[in-house]
Amino acid sequence: MNTVPMPAGWPATEEQARAVQDELRGRVVLDEPGPPPGTGRVTGVDVAYDDERDVVVAAAVVLDAATLDVVAEATAVGQVSFPYVPGLLAFREIPTVLAALDALPCAPGLVVCDGYGLAHPRRFGLASHLGVLTGLPTIGVAKNPFTFSYEEPGARRGSASPLLAETSSGLEEVGRALRTQDGVKPVFVSVGHRMSLDNACAHTLALAPKYRLPETTRRADSLCRRALQEAIASTTAPGVPPVD
Repeated sequence: MNTVPMPAGWPATEEQARAVQDELRGRVVLDEPGPPPGTGRVTGVDVAYDDERDVVVAAAVVLDAATLDVVAEATAVGQVSFPYVPGLLAFREIPTVLAALDALPCAPGLVVCDGYGLAHPRRFGLASHLGVLTGLPTIGVAKNPFTFSYEEPGARRGSASPLLAETSSGLEEVGRALRTQDGVKPVFVSVGHRMSLDNACAHTLALAPKYRLPETTRRADSLCRRALQEAIASTTAPGVPPVD
């Protein structure tokens, strides 16, 4: 099985990766509202790992934003391209995620990442990184608040509260804790690129009519887990050379 090649000049050290973040962070666009919720296409991306084999699989699933029906999907297999360092996880995933997006037969529209955008210690999580590299509007919808604080939002669907970061000048809103279903734990929404926070939350609610997580994340998570099992099975079958 062919795997995604490592991009030329990809950071190899923490210092190099942070320098790339510093360079790209200034390109994040924060003054566009993004596409209206429920229109066009919206794509979920997610990754799954096999740490023993140093393999990462990315999935991209395109949904019709109005019906949430699957329009297209694609996967890509790669070698983990960076060591595990909190705050630098995008460098482990970006090459394979980009390959999955490139393999789609249609334009992805808004991209929803299972992770963070501005809600990141360096204000440049996966959603922002991916948005700057592709030029696509992106948001992050995470399962936990990372290192940030928030007050519990109201119990009803649609309730939200600011996700706050402590800075030298006081508290800064980097995202929102959003209740997508009555009485369930909130998700944590942040802007990635070319999207307002209000619209990011509206998209998240539109994508989560029944469950806590948006359908984009649910579909991409399921697909990348299946693809990882298939990739590993193909490398362990008799007579099949290992992933390289």
